[in-house]
Amino acid sequence: QVQLVESGGGLVQAGGSLRLSCAASGGAFRINAMGWYRQAPGKQRELVATITSGGNTNYSDFVKGRFTISRDNAKNTAYLQMNSLKPEDTAVYYCNADGLMLTTKGLNALDAWGQGTLVTVSS
Repeated sequence: QVQLVESGGGLVQAGGSLRLSCAASGGAFRINAMGWYRQAPGKQRELVATITSGGNTNYSDFVKGRFTISRDNAKNTAYLQMNSLKPEDTAVYYCNADGLMLTTKGLNALDAWGQGTLVTVSS
């Protein structure tokens, strides 16, 4: 069973920075893309940024120029560096990984989610 564990959330003032981490572990797997999503109270979950195993990145417009996604393939870990944080960035941030995993029944598609980490930006 592949698990994603996020860390790095917390409370920060507007204009501050935080760095989130997401580590994948458990079983045999190969991760293709990793991504960060967020869900604010009363809103739907939305894409923040994604990164492929080759390092290609994609950002939602509302974080371009402020957030940077990166990953360490050897550690199966993704990071989200968040700078110039705004109160509207307040949300639970979730990590996602897709790829392949080896089970007793052979290769299966992997689509794993972390438990989420809360980011609160005060004004």
